[in-house]
Amino acid sequence: MGDQQRGGRAEPVISRISDRDAGEVLTVQRAAFVSEAAIYGSVDMPPLTQTLSELEAELRSESGFTARIDGRLVGAIRFVEKDGLLLIGRIAIAPDMQGEGIGRSLLEAAEQSSAADEAELFTGSLSEANLRLYEACGYQEHERVPDGDGTEQVFLRKRLGP
Repeated sequence: MGDQQRGGRAEPVISRISDRDAGEVLTVQRAAFVSEAAIYGSVDMPPLTQTLSELEAELRSESGFTARIDGRLVGAIRFVEKDGLLLIGRIAIAPDMQGEGIGRSLLEAAEQSSAADEAELFTGSLSEANLRLYEACGYQEHERVPDGDGTEQVFLRKRLGP
Protein backbone atom coordinates (compact mmCIF):
# COMPACT_ATOMS: atom_id res chain seq x y z
CA MET A 1 0.00 0.00 0.00
CA GLY A 2 1.43 3.36 -1.03
CA ASP A 3 1.69 6.46 1.07
CA GLN A 4 -1.29 8.79 1.15
CA GLN A 5 -0.96 12.23 -0.46
CA ARG A 6 -1.95 15.46 1.29
CA GLY A 7 -1.33 18.79 -0.35
CA GLY A 8 1.20 17.24 -2.72
CA ARG A 9 3.21 15.69 0.13
CA ALA A 10 3.29 12.02 0.97
CA GLU A 11 1.72 11.22 4.32
CA PRO A 12 3.81 8.97 6.54
CA VAL A 13 2.81 5.36 7.03
CA ILE A 14 2.79 4.68 10.80
CA SER A 15 3.67 1.10 11.83
CA ARG A 16 4.64 -0.77 14.99
CA ILE A 17 8.35 -0.61 15.68
CA SER A 18 10.37 -3.83 15.79
CA ASP A 19 13.96 -4.76 16.49
CA ARG A 20 14.37 -5.17 12.71
CA ASP A 21 14.04 -1.36 12.52
CA ALA A 22 16.94 -0.79 14.95
CA GLY A 23 19.61 0.20 12.43
CA GLU A 24 17.41 2.73 10.66
CA VAL A 25 16.04 4.05 13.97
CA LEU A 26 19.56 4.55 15.31
CA THR A 27 20.57 6.45 12.16
CA VAL A 28 17.54 8.77 12.36
CA GLN A 29 17.95 9.15 16.13
CA ARG A 30 21.58 10.24 15.82
CA ALA A 31 20.82 12.65 12.99
CA ALA A 32 17.85 14.12 14.87
CA PHE A 33 19.71 14.65 18.12
CA VAL A 34 22.75 16.39 16.62
CA SER A 35 20.77 19.65 16.70
CA GLU A 36 19.92 19.02 20.37
CA ALA A 37 23.61 18.44 21.11
CA ALA A 38 24.41 21.79 19.48
CA ILE A 39 21.79 23.56 21.65
CA TYR A 40 23.24 22.09 24.84
CA GLY A 41 26.90 22.17 23.78
CA SER A 42 27.45 18.47 24.46
CA VAL A 43 27.38 15.27 22.45
CA ASP A 44 27.36 13.23 25.64
CA MET A 45 23.66 12.42 25.57
CA PRO A 46 22.06 8.96 25.44
CA PRO A 47 20.44 9.35 21.99
CA LEU A 48 23.91 9.96 20.53
CA THR A 49 25.91 7.48 22.59
CA GLN A 50 23.48 4.55 22.47
CA THR A 51 24.84 1.49 20.67
CA LEU A 52 22.96 -0.64 18.17
CA SER A 53 22.84 -3.61 20.58
CA GLU A 54 21.48 -1.36 23.36
CA LEU A 55 18.80 -0.06 21.01
CA GLU A 56 17.88 -3.58 19.86
CA ALA A 57 17.42 -4.63 23.50
CA GLU A 58 15.32 -1.53 24.18
CA LEU A 59 13.08 -2.27 21.20
CA ARG A 60 12.40 -5.76 22.55
CA SER A 61 11.20 -4.35 25.89
CA GLU A 62 9.37 -1.20 24.76
CA SER A 63 6.59 -0.38 22.36
CA GLY A 64 6.79 2.18 19.63
CA PHE A 65 6.00 3.25 16.12
CA THR A 66 7.90 4.21 13.03
CA ALA A 67 6.92 6.66 10.33
CA ARG A 68 7.94 5.91 6.75
CA ILE A 69 7.52 7.85 3.56
CA ASP A 70 8.11 5.94 0.33
CA GLY A 71 9.77 3.20 2.42
CA ARG A 72 12.24 5.58 4.09
CA LEU A 73 12.17 5.68 7.89
CA VAL A 74 11.64 9.38 8.72
CA GLY A 75 10.63 9.13 12.38
CA ALA A 76 10.23 6.92 15.43
CA ILE A 77 8.71 7.07 18.89
CA ARG A 78 9.20 4.71 21.82
CA PHE A 79 7.11 4.31 24.96
CA VAL A 80 6.16 2.08 27.87
CA GLU A 81 3.09 1.94 30.09
CA LYS A 82 3.61 1.86 33.83
CA ASP A 83 1.06 2.27 36.61
CA GLY A 84 -1.56 3.91 34.36
CA LEU A 85 0.98 6.30 32.85
CA LEU A 86 2.13 6.26 29.23
CA LEU A 87 5.83 7.15 29.44
CA ILE A 88 6.90 8.48 26.07
CA GLY A 89 10.58 8.03 25.48
CA ARG A 90 12.59 9.03 22.49
CA ILE A 91 10.93 10.81 19.59
CA ALA A 92 13.29 11.18 16.64
CA ILE A 93 12.45 12.80 13.32
CA ALA A 94 14.85 12.96 10.37
CA PRO A 95 16.24 16.51 10.23
CA ASP A 96 14.98 17.18 6.69
CA MET A 97 11.45 16.11 7.75
CA GLN A 98 11.15 18.08 11.00
CA GLY A 99 8.23 20.52 11.04
CA GLU A 100 6.14 18.35 8.69
CA GLY A 101 3.75 16.94 11.33
CA ILE A 102 5.48 13.57 11.70
CA GLY A 103 6.17 14.03 15.43
CA ARG A 104 2.52 14.95 15.99
CA SER A 105 1.39 11.85 14.05
CA LEU A 106 3.67 9.60 16.09
CA LEU A 107 2.50 11.14 19.39
CA GLU A 108 -1.14 10.61 18.38
CA ALA A 109 -0.44 6.98 17.44
CA ALA A 110 1.22 6.33 20.81
CA GLU A 111 -1.61 7.99 22.74
CA GLN A 112 -4.32 6.13 20.79
CA SER A 113 -2.61 2.77 21.31
CA SER A 114 -2.54 3.21 25.08
CA ALA A 115 -5.03 2.35 27.79
CA ALA A 116 -3.23 4.71 30.21
CA ASP A 117 -5.05 7.59 31.87
CA GLU A 118 -2.21 10.04 31.33
CA ALA A 119 0.88 10.46 29.15
CA GLU A 120 4.22 11.95 30.17
CA LEU A 121 7.26 13.00 28.19
CA PHE A 122 10.23 15.25 28.78
CA THR A 123 12.65 17.49 26.97
CA GLY A 124 15.35 19.96 27.86
CA SER A 125 14.48 23.50 28.86
CA LEU A 126 16.40 24.93 25.87
CA SER A 127 14.54 22.76 23.33
CA GLU A 128 12.03 25.41 22.33
CA ALA A 129 10.73 23.65 19.20
CA ASN A 130 10.03 20.48 21.21
CA LEU A 131 8.25 22.44 23.95
CA ARG A 132 6.09 24.23 21.34
CA LEU A 133 5.16 20.91 19.69
CA TYR A 134 4.26 19.20 22.96
CA GLU A 135 2.19 22.15 24.18
CA ALA A 136 0.41 22.32 20.80
CA CYS A 137 -0.43 18.61 21.24
CA GLY A 138 -2.06 19.30 24.61
CA TYR A 139 0.82 18.59 27.00
CA GLN A 140 1.25 20.85 30.01
CA GLU A 141 4.33 21.39 32.12
CA HIS A 142 4.25 19.15 35.18
CA GLU A 143 7.73 19.42 36.71
CA ARG A 144 11.23 20.82 36.11
CA VAL A 145 14.31 19.00 37.30
CA PRO A 146 17.65 20.89 37.30
CA ASP A 147 20.45 19.23 35.32
CA GLY A 148 23.16 21.00 37.30
CA ASP A 149 24.44 22.90 34.26
CA GLY A 150 21.91 25.74 34.30
CA THR A 151 19.40 23.78 32.22
CA GLU A 152 16.45 21.70 33.33
CA GLN A 153 14.57 18.61 32.22
CA VAL A 154 10.98 19.72 31.60
CA PHE A 155 8.37 17.00 32.23
CA LEU A 156 5.02 17.51 30.53
CA ARG A 157 1.79 15.57 30.97
CA LYS A 158 -1.47 15.14 29.09
CA ARG A 159 -4.75 13.52 30.16
CA LEU A 160 -5.77 10.72 27.82
CA GLY A 161 -9.28 9.46 27.22
CA PRO A 162 -12.48 11.03 28.56
